[in-house]
Amino acid sequence: MDREAPTFLAMQFAFDESIADEENSMLIRSRRGFTLIELLVVIAIIAILIGLLVPAVQQVRASAARAQCINNLKQITLAAHGYHDSFQAFPAAGNYPVGAVGTATWSVFAHILPFIDQGSLYAQIDLKASYPSQPTAAAAKVPMYLCPSEMQSQQRVDGAVTYTPISYAANYGAWAVYNPATGSSGDGPFTVNRKRKIRQITDGLSNTLAFAEVKTYTPYNRDSGNPSGAGVAIPASPAAIVGYGGTLKTSGHTEWVDARVHQTGFTCVFAPNTKVPFSSGGVDSDIDFNSSREGVSATNPTYAAVTARSWHPGAVNTSFLDGSVHTIVNDVSLAAWRAACTCSAGESEPFIGN
Repeated sequence: MDREAPTFLAMQFAFDESIADEENSMLIRSRRGFTLIELLVVIAIIAILIGLLVPAVQQVRASAARAQCINNLKQITLAAHGYHDSFQAFPAAGNYPVGAVGTATWSVFAHILPFIDQGSLYAQIDLKASYPSQPTAAAAKVPMYLCPSEMQSQQRVDGAVTYTPISYAANYGAWAVYNPATGSSGDGPFTVNRKRKIRQITDGLSNTLAFAEVKTYTPYNRDSGNPSGAGVAIPASPAAIVGYGGTLKTSGHTEWVDARVHQTGFTCVFAPNTKVPFSSGGVDSDIDFNSSREGVSATNPTYAAVTARSWHPGAVNTSFLDGSVHTIVNDVSLAAWRAACTCSAGESEPFIGN
């Protein structure tokens, strides 16, 4: 009996161990992986989550970019007021000799540099000399002058000079910008050869546009010399602008240093983001227009249809001379938009911004 007990116990232990090994084996087999159906279900769930997450992330990024763009416009407008406080007027939209061909002159954005913490860059500039003669300044990148949503922020090489683009423009008025024969200038707050004072903004600072978004590398027709007379009415349609002709260029808003309207200005011929379709060489473009670039002719007036454009869907961000910033939808009343573009016309058209 005593001899059989160990044998029985040994057999029982072996049996128990065998059962345990079998259970462990089954457990290991059960942990080897997912079935094909399970894997497909997991993949489908992940795909659904990604589909839900990506638009949300994109929306957050777009909102952040829009907020930064609004802040840029706010700071630029405050800088213009800083300039006014120092010089008792807003900076001119370029300076050109009346009755003569002019030289390349510095933009509003160059003049306000000290008021956006760019004093070191401003100190490198000689405002009495042309900007192409100062290539270091022309190529300088000012982060505040580019919208985070801008699709084309790369520099542009023009001969020996490299230029940096800009996403914002100053309000040059509704249509007429400058007449070199008479010296007359536009009806916006930033005008050629003149520095407007706040007291001359009789429409009110809160009713007058200061700055707006534009797109870099905007194609534009230029230097047709048409219209050629003074007092030409604002064109009624994009087709009328195309009918004025000109040479197509793709360098609009690529030089923050340049005072000319197609580089650092905008006008209110059309409401924000209005398309002006133009086809050349089989290529379709959405264009701006400058009848005769400022300083190029001693006699031909400058009329410009330079539209406020934005990469933010359905609207453009703008600032007013009182320092407020508004997002203006594309279908804003054209009459109200043009009224906001002038600074002393006394229009009664109400303007509603978001």
